[in-house]
Amino acid sequence: MKFFSRKNTKFVSIAIFLLIVVFISSRGADNPVRGTALWILNPFMKTFRIFSGGTHGFFQFLGSIGDLKDENEKLVKENQQLLAEIARLKDTAEENKILRTELDLLPKNKFDLEASFVIGQDALGPGSMILIDKGVNAGIKEGMAVIVSNGILVGKVRQVFPDTANVILVADQEGAVNGEVLESGAKGIIRGTYGLGTTMDMISQAEVVKEGDTAITSGLGGGLPRGLFVGKIGQVDQSEDKLFQQATIFSSVDLTSLKVVFVVKRF
Repeated sequence: MKFFSRKNTKFVSIAIFLLIVVFISSRGADNPVRGTALWILNPFMKTFRIFSGGTHGFFQFLGSIGDLKDENEKLVKENQQLLAEIARLKDTAEENKILRTELDLLPKNKFDLEASFVIGQDALGPGSMILIDKGVNAGIKEGMAVIVSNGILVGKVRQVFPDTANVILVADQEGAVNGEVLESGAKGIIRGTYGLGTTMDMISQAEVVKEGDTAITSGLGGGLPRGLFVGKIGQVDQSEDKLFQQATIFSSVDLTSLKVVFVVKRF
């Protein structure tokens, strides 16, 4: 198709005519006529400005579009990074709030404590083991007691690594500790029952143990401090061999939702 077709020739003729009108009006002709002509020419003039530089101007125009796309992608990425940083700061603020609340309730005058955040939970069963973010480098050792607010025992350190440690919880069968009934002084072994709860076994038949009594650590063996709260005594039964008493213990702590704990390093 030739450029100087009838349609293109007509278009060019109209454009030339309007330019002449603008030129004449600018030299004293009626301004409304000039304004109308400029309004009609405006779309064409924009196109002419874009391509007035020839091929070089055209590619500059395309390049500016590419630059805008790159800038937009950069802004999107920066926005995502800012959102992630805001989420991290909110999480840190929440952790600090929880930590301050727990610290206000701790028996700090009695123990040397190391605050630790729970960073993992044993997936094999609720209330069996947790992973904390402190280890050998923070002075953590195997067998140390792990508590929460008001000196409530939740477990003891089982395995230690440089910056983390595994804590076996009192609700686990292997997390046995020496216990005592505060009201009567009755001694026994506190242990978990396969994730189903906590009991106090090996209580002498001569001891008086009642529902509602308080179960604490006895301190026997020297591994844990005496007097850590474990829970309240529930139902009291005879052991299967009828040689001892056995009592259910109800803890005031939800071991499946622990966020911050404290390791007793010295007592």
